[in-house]
Amino acid sequence: MPDHIDLRSDTVTRPTPAMRRAMAGAEVGDDQYGEDPSVNLLQEEVATLFGVEAALFLPTGTMANQVALRTLTRPGDDVLVPSESHMVLHETGGGAANAGVQFSVIGTIGIYGADDVRASVKPAGHIVYPPTTLLVTENSHNRAGGIIFPAEALRAALSVARDHGLTTYLDGARILNTSVASGHSAAELAAGFDLVGMSLSKGLGAPAGSMLAGSTELITRARRYRRMAGGAMRQAGILAAAGSFALAHHVERLADDHANAQLLAGALLRGDDIALDLATVQTNIVVFDLVERRGVPDAATFVDRCRERGVLLNAFGPRTVRAVTHLDVSAEQCRAAATVMRAVADGR
Repeated sequence: MPDHIDLRSDTVTRPTPAMRRAMAGAEVGDDQYGEDPSVNLLQEEVATLFGVEAALFLPTGTMANQVALRTLTRPGDDVLVPSESHMVLHETGGGAANAGVQFSVIGTIGIYGADDVRASVKPAGHIVYPPTTLLVTENSHNRAGGIIFPAEALRAALSVARDHGLTTYLDGARILNTSVASGHSAAELAAGFDLVGMSLSKGLGAPAGSMLAGSTELITRARRYRRMAGGAMRQAGILAAAGSFALAHHVERLADDHANAQLLAGALLRGDDIALDLATVQTNIVVFDLVERRGVPDAATFVDRCRERGVLLNAFGPRTVRAVTHLDVSAEQCRAAATVMRAVADGR
């Protein structure tokens, strides 16, 4: 058991003993030839989960997003994205370098509406504007605090996208968090999108891997770009088996992470030096601001002082901090972390 409480991300989880056994017993083959039975099984499971024709296993979520961009756009295209999106801020400029696209940010706090899409679409064939060809949704939304995109607003936005001939991509790295928290199935949340991405290595606790799901035609194209990006692997079934185990055993328990995030957020608000809207704590992410006044540390100092006391966090801005709950932290540990965080915020 580590002597620290790691709330930096749900990516820090380690395979459980049972997951390790599933990995050790995985049947494998060469996935580049389509001959790894464990990878093939996982791809079938994910396609069924989302109610689509096919799915593709990739090593990382960033590669999944980048392959989706290559599959759905051409260089020079304009892509509509929510504010503070992972695709723009956390992939080291990959959209420009790999797909040659430009991003147009729409909406606020990770959410947009039909009018935002309608007002931002740039027509094909314009003398100076790049054509808008893709609409991206991030659900749940990382930097907005794990919030869930309101279903009605999303349906309306997707309808406008279809009317304008746009393709659509759901960056659903934590889509199963959204599913558990909202009560909507993964297939319901994916409806209306051409491609859907999902991470296996965040809340689900697998050591690596992400998925793309969609039509057979699009997944065939995505497979080529996966190869181009260096993502074609050999006996990848050892990793895929962890994903299948996670889908079978780690989905329903995501509700525990959501409850722990609520617990942590509630404890942090026992003072006037932390600004946090509890309404944004909808899944397993808590994003809060340190009030700017004498005696209250900035984010970098806060994170350093918490680390010295055994609590690991990430600074998301000059006075913004993020904490993420996951299967490797208990309710008791979240209470202990909140005690440390409150003390640091109070200057103790």
